[in-house]
Amino acid sequence: QVRLAESGGGLVQAGGSLTLSCTASATDILIGDVSWHRQARGNERELVATLPVRAPATYSASARGRVTISKDSSKNTVSLKMNNLRREDTGVYYCHIEYVDTQYYDQHSAWGLGIQVSVSS
Repeated sequence: QVRLAESGGGLVQAGGSLTLSCTASATDILIGDVSWHRQARGNERELVATLPVRAPATYSASARGRVTISKDSSKNTVSLKMNNLRREDTGVYYCHIEYVDTQYYDQHSAWGLGIQVSVSS
């Protein structure tokens, strides 16, 4: 089972920027669709951004124009760059990947454990 390690979270003032990274523990995989999700306290997990293999990235309405999702296949890393952060961006951010192992070409998916982002006014 591939483990995802998220980094880059923390406390930032409103208007600031953060870049979250998510790196897969295995190297013998091919990463497909990737996405980032946010769960604010007391709320359900919601999609922030998704980057399909053969389609453009899509973003939630609140994230569009401020957030950029990207993938570096050579490093098995997915990133989420967030600019002009708002208090409502506060929450635990989770990355999610679809991947194929290069030995048996079985399809799998994995979630990160989550990383806290807190935006202060």
